[in-house]
Amino acid sequence: MNTIPLELLRRGEQADVAEVHGEPCWVGRMAELGIRAGSRLRVLQPGAPCVLMVGESRLTLRGENVFQILVRPIAG
Repeated sequence: MNTIPLELLRRGEQADVAEVHGEPCWVGRMAELGIRAGSRLRVLQPGAPCVLMVGESRLTLRGENVFQILVRPIAG
């Protein structure tokens, strides 16, 4: 299945993270928060800010960060 930027997911949609791009320190910080290749997330609020559920944690991303995360949507 093709990957898309996280920004394109709608409220309630789930996806598996395929890749995280950007500066190494930012990619590392995302991994610490649970956003890394293979992790599953759900969009609670799309847009700016984007609110995600990753595991049992809620995370908020702003700006261009949501374009640096490529995901594979889960059909359902």
